[in-house]
Amino acid sequence: MKLDIDVIKAPIDKHLDEFDRQFKIAMKSSVPLLDIITRYIVKRKGKQVRPMFVFFSAALCGGITESTYRAATLIELLHTATLVHDDVVDDSLERRGFFSINALWKNKIAVLVGDFLLSRGLLVAVDTGEFELLKIVSNSVREMSEGELLQIEKARNLDIEEDIYFEIIRKKTATLIASCCACGAASAGADKETIEKMYRFGEATGIAFQLKDDLFDYEKSAAIGKPQGIDIKEKKMTLPLIYMLRNLKYGERKRVINIVKNHSNNPEKVAEVIRKVNDSGGIAYSHLKMIDYQQEALEMLMAFPESNTRDSLENLCKYMVERKK
Repeated sequence: MKLDIDVIKAPIDKHLDEFDRQFKIAMKSSVPLLDIITRYIVKRKGKQVRPMFVFFSAALCGGITESTYRAATLIELLHTATLVHDDVVDDSLERRGFFSINALWKNKIAVLVGDFLLSRGLLVAVDTGEFELLKIVSNSVREMSEGELLQIEKARNLDIEEDIYFEIIRKKTATLIASCCACGAASAGADKETIEKMYRFGEATGIAFQLKDDLFDYEKSAAIGKPQGIDIKEKKMTLPLIYMLRNLKYGERKRVINIVKNHSNNPEKVAEVIRKVNDSGGIAYSHLKMIDYQQEALEMLMAFPESNTRDSLENLCKYMVERKK
């Protein structure tokens, strides 16, 4: 069965509409330039996957409340702040098919906009006394920063082993989805055990999500008919590449590392690495790991009573690894 994101989120459409309204209010500023930029950010929003995890988790753990809207707004503000800062760090000129903030308004303004969004998120929690939500999300922001720095540190020598790779993606990606689920549960008044259970569900889902992203780089793109190799060009060590390097003889391993380090802008050499990764079984291995984490998440979800909400979360979890982009 093909999973459609619009069908999955249909049961919470009205809640997402109200979230959109509150999110726009939280972004408003009396500074005209800042207001123009935040309106631009709102226009290029994505699929709303993170707010969906917040609202479905709340519905599963007691019911959606006013606190749930604040949780979704807090997470989206802090997440958007990290994306704006990431684009500056990566010198990226595009985000979701639109020009990035730094591409249009330069780095200085982009950094300040990220700081503004971070402060707005903190104030959403502090002004309403949502200290439990603030604690959960602040921990995620810390872990995301640590994960990014760990990846930068290891990328210098391309010496990332599998356990370090999983630590990086747990911190960089999975912790934010985990905080969505934990905040949703906390906003519904769930006990600590349930909040922790939802956090672990989100973490496993987030790891599966990142593994899917990493696989896209080695699989044929529907748009261009060939693998993209973007991660190789950016010298990122993902699981398919790590698996392949682990199974190469010393001389060949050294040659591939040299390509990634020094020839990552050469399309022919990048294509060669992609072929080697495919031939090594790195794609199949990464796919199995992805399914393992998805199954781990779904097993945790099955501990909750059967309901339409549980079905929606199950489908959202499945969508994270079955999506085409």
